[in-house]
Amino acid sequence: MDFNLSQEQKDLSAQIVAFAQKALNEGIEERDRARAFSRELWDLCGEMGLQGLPVPEEYGGVGLDPLTSALALEAFGYGCRDGGLVFSVCAHLLACVVPVWRFGNEELKKKWLPKLCSGELIAVNAMTEPGTGSDAFAMRTRAVPEEGGFRINGTKTFASNGPVADVAVLYAATDPEKKYHGGITAFLVERGNGGFQVGQKFEKMGLHTAPLSELVFDDIFVPDANVIGGVGGGGTIFNESMEWERVLIPASHIGTSERLVETCVSYARTRKQYGQAIGKFQAVSHRIVDMKVRLEAARLLTYRTATKLGKRRDVGIDASMTKLYVSESLLESAIDAVRVLGGYGYMSEYEVERTLRDSMAGVIYSGTSDVQRNVVAAWLGL
Repeated sequence: MDFNLSQEQKDLSAQIVAFAQKALNEGIEERDRARAFSRELWDLCGEMGLQGLPVPEEYGGVGLDPLTSALALEAFGYGCRDGGLVFSVCAHLLACVVPVWRFGNEELKKKWLPKLCSGELIAVNAMTEPGTGSDAFAMRTRAVPEEGGFRINGTKTFASNGPVADVAVLYAATDPEKKYHGGITAFLVERGNGGFQVGQKFEKMGLHTAPLSELVFDDIFVPDANVIGGVGGGGTIFNESMEWERVLIPASHIGTSERLVETCVSYARTRKQYGQAIGKFQAVSHRIVDMKVRLEAARLLTYRTATKLGKRRDVGIDASMTKLYVSESLLESAIDAVRVLGGYGYMSEYEVERTLRDSMAGVIYSGTSDVQRNVVAAWLGL
């Protein structure tokens, strides 16, 4: 498959890299230590259109095709050394904005997408529940119909952007007997509603600048107008949003992986031991070669899968393979980078230590690597 990029695509990538390097990296070490989300940097990303890349311009987005969106997020991941900010933007865009764009009615899209795409509003995906994790069939959050809407009760956990979110894309059971297929409905829920509360806030191993929490929905009323994609359509909506997330978050990983390779090459050329640059030692050079091979294989897989988003029904297997390979590759390359830099790689003030911590989350969110293997196995009829 030919991935010769257009000049417009190259220019867009260069613009995003330049923007991120200039505007988003100052103070990252302090923010990481303080576990601080920066609304100022979030707003700057909104001005660049990063929170609405594939959404049509008529709804406030940039109107990019999926492959070009992948290129934009790759550039974002390369230029921005704040992995938590990159993840927060991706979680907002792919798990929240995309479902509203792809499945919302015209009224819902016109009302909410412009503010979501600009970053004026921050969104959180509310799917995962305590005790159920990836088992959406065991969902306990209930939405009971009443005049004009639904009354919802339940608790969600591991909600990325939860502490700072203005709205939630909330999944709840409307017909428990039908379970996931036909029994789950997606809702857009405003934070201002009195029954929408932030629960426990979590401290994490990595992605410190991306806030995470429980969300509690206590007898909250949501009007019919805020149903996304029709009653019972939540399973389909969530599946498609995961396909987008499993392809385009890895696109940002590619940018991070490329930065790691460059860091290791530069260090191996200049760091000397026993009278020569450490890159002359085969043990070091081969490790960096393996990082480069993983990077290029991940890039090709991601680009290929991105061309299928929204076009082919069998994109699910490709999305899971992409998520599995790219996230595992980033983690392995981050470990290799720490090894190449040795004691310096282990120090907090150096980027690779933080990237290693951040990359561990990639094999967990959007479905763990084991879940991805199960999805691929199911597509293969196993």
